[in-house]
Amino acid sequence: MVLEAQGKPLVERELPRPELQPGQVRLRVHTCGVCRTDLHIRDGELPGPKLPLVLGHQIVGTTIEGGAAFAAGQRVGVPWLGWTCGECRYCRSGRENLCHRARFTGYHLDGGYAAEAVADERYCFEIPEGFADAQAAPLLCAGLIGYRSLVLAGDPGRIGLYGFGASAHIVAQVARSQGRRVFAFTRDGDDAAQSLARELGAEWAGDSSMQPPEELDAAIIFAPVGRLVPAALRAVGKGGSVVCAGIHMSDIPSFPYELLWGERVLRSVANLTRRDGKDLLALAPRIPVRTMVQTFPLAEAERALDSLRAGRIRGAAVLVVEE
Repeated sequence: MVLEAQGKPLVERELPRPELQPGQVRLRVHTCGVCRTDLHIRDGELPGPKLPLVLGHQIVGTTIEGGAAFAAGQRVGVPWLGWTCGECRYCRSGRENLCHRARFTGYHLDGGYAAEAVADERYCFEIPEGFADAQAAPLLCAGLIGYRSLVLAGDPGRIGLYGFGASAHIVAQVARSQGRRVFAFTRDGDDAAQSLARELGAEWAGDSSMQPPEELDAAIIFAPVGRLVPAALRAVGKGGSVVCAGIHMSDIPSFPYELLWGERVLRSVANLTRRDGKDLLALAPRIPVRTMVQTFPLAEAERALDSLRAGRIRGAAVLVVEE
C-alpha cells in the first residue's frame, strides 16, 4: 500500500523487489502496526517523506535472505529508527535518536505496509516468544516510545497519561508493574478508552478537560494536542515533569509562568534508541505486557488510518498480511 502524495489515500501497487545491500535483511511481513506517526505522514503534518513511500514502522516478519545477525526464518521486528551515521556527537554519546542524519522506517525508508520489507539488520530486534505477531507489532513503536517517555519522566509515584491509545495502554502496564499509580485522561466522553484504562490498572480515568482527583508527580502526553501541555502542568505538583511523547503536536497555547514555576520540567521525547528496544523487549514478557489490538487486512490500510484519526481504535491498530 503506497503513499504517492501526502494528503491522498494509499493505493495498492506492485513494486520491484529492491536489491539487498550489505548488512540488509529481507523479511516476509506478517503484521505491521498502524501508528499515529503514519497518520501524520499521510496527512502531510510531517514534511519531506520519501515519495512514493511504503508506510509502516512496527513490522513483524520472518527473514527470507540476507544479513548475518538472524537465521533464515527467524522472527524479527523492525522499528522507527532505521539507520544512523554512528559518527556524530549524538551517536558517539549514546543519543543516536538525535542523529541529524538518521533515517526512519516508513518515512525515509520503505516500511511494512507490504508483503515484504528490507531493513538494516543492525536496527532490527528479535521478537520475544509469547507474543503473537499481531500482539508484538505495537511494542516496536507504541511500546518503545512509551517506555522511553516513562524512563525520562523520572521516578513518579503518581503518573498521568494523556491520550489512552496504543502507547498509553502499554506504558500503563509497565508503570503498574513498577508499583506506580496511573491516572488516565482521554478525549471527552470516550467511555471505551476510559474503560480500557481501568481494566489495565488505572485507578482513575476521565476526560482530558478534567483535573485528576489528586496532584500528579509526572504526566506523559501522547495525544498530539498542544492545549494539553498547560493542562498537564496544572495537574503536576512542584518538581513534577511533563513529557511530550509525540513526534508532532498542534501549537501549544501560551500559559502563565506560574504553571512551570516550582521546578516543574517540560520536555519532549524524540524517536528511540536501540537500547530502548532491547530493554523493553526483555521486560515485556516478564510483566507480562498484554497488547490489545484491532486488526485490518493490508488492503484496508486506509480504513485503519481513518479509524485511528477518528479515535475508533481500542488499544492499537495492526495490519495483517496474508500469505
